[in-house]
Amino acid sequence: MYLKEFEIRWNDIDANRHLANKAYIEYAAHTRMTFLSELGFDQRLLGKLNIGPVVFYEHIYYFKEVFYGRPVRVSLELVGMSEDGKFFEFLHNFYDYKGRNFARCEMMGAWLDLKTRKLIPLPEEMREFMDKVERPDSFKILTKEDTRKFAKIPTDLS
Repeated sequence: MYLKEFEIRWNDIDANRHLANKAYIEYAAHTRMTFLSELGFDQRLLGKLNIGPVVFYEHIYYFKEVFYGRPVRVSLELVGMSEDGKFFEFLHNFYDYKGRNFARCEMMGAWLDLKTRKLIPLPEEMREFMDKVERPDSFKILTKEDTRKFAKIPTDLS
């Protein structure tokens, strides 16, 4: 399991003086991008391949409040990926300075070709990196149907 530590900043706090909703999303995203960069998926490589990650959803479950003044750690586990690497799913757990789990985030996304704006399989050179990532016992091979499991569709204004 990958872990990233954060100092709770003043602007991470909301009107209730605990960690704001936006901070959870930002910490999870920063943890993912740091993890990917350490694997070799840095901005240089993403730019060379002209691709980027796109988020389908992030579901956050809050268990306890956490406050300014103590560091927190955010974990990352690769819990799912399609055979071609197009779709991926990460699980983040948030821990306080004593190691107590105060929140969880389930995230699913895909890779986007930045020129065509279409979803694409992960290029082979990047798939090799992902094949080396430790996978939990709960790891699942994702299908397109898994990306639709919540059956949400847009409803336009008339």
